[in-house]
Amino acid sequence: MDTKFTGKDIYQEEFDPWGYLDTYYNLKSGVLVTDGFLDFALRKLHETFTVHGVKGETLIDIGHGPTIYQDLSACESFKEIIGADYADRSREYFEKTVRNEPGIFDWTSVIQAVCDLEGKGTTVEEKREKLKKTVKKSIKCDVTKSNPVAPLVLPKVDCVMSLGCLECASKDLDSYRNVLKNISPLLKVGGYLILSEILNCTSYLSGGKRFSCLSLNEEFMRSAITDTGFAIIDLEVIPRKYDKEQYNICNHDSSLFVLARKLRDI
Repeated sequence: MDTKFTGKDIYQEEFDPWGYLDTYYNLKSGVLVTDGFLDFALRKLHETFTVHGVKGETLIDIGHGPTIYQDLSACESFKEIIGADYADRSREYFEKTVRNEPGIFDWTSVIQAVCDLEGKGTTVEEKREKLKKTVKKSIKCDVTKSNPVAPLVLPKVDCVMSLGCLECASKDLDSYRNVLKNISPLLKVGGYLILSEILNCTSYLSGGKRFSCLSLNEEFMRSAITDTGFAIIDLEVIPRKYDKEQYNICNHDSSLFVLARKLRDI
């Protein structure tokens, strides 16, 4: 299932937010729901912002696509979240979802699950309001550039988060290392990097189109992150629950979550 590299322009032209959400986050049949990834990600994000105490002024959510689940815990620990993505359609869909506009994908049960994890009795409506207040905007972002948010120059932030993006934006392992080097300057020394990737995946199907994915493993991820000037605080890998039919949609075998702290500029 190797697929020719589908770079940023193909995402800009052909990525369908609704098709992606239905394939991967549909509560009954979504690949990343039934394989255990979504529950894993929600648990790890909750731990990151509570047990590990990650908090601050500003978090940049890079490559958010059309999903908001990754910001539901973060919005309790940061005053401001800036979304960042290359594809205009994804940014537009993300902003509509944050505003809870009619006709968008329904995240109600996921929001409830995060409220339950937090255990503070927060209602779904209160969480939606908090998200809306905290996520200020989504900006154009190209992680293959030395300043991914050019022409903007942002003050360095306390946290950069990227879930399931960088393995799709990188053509090969050297490119992945470069992407980490490109996003590092967005972050203060002492700031936090949150990454999640699917492992050993070569391609995935979304909205009837196959997109490339860079095959990553835990050993590479550990070395790439530490070589970029980060210290790993927490790293967990979970195996995927195998489903033959879904394996044809997306052929990863496990998922990885990393929390790291920036030690130095490189």
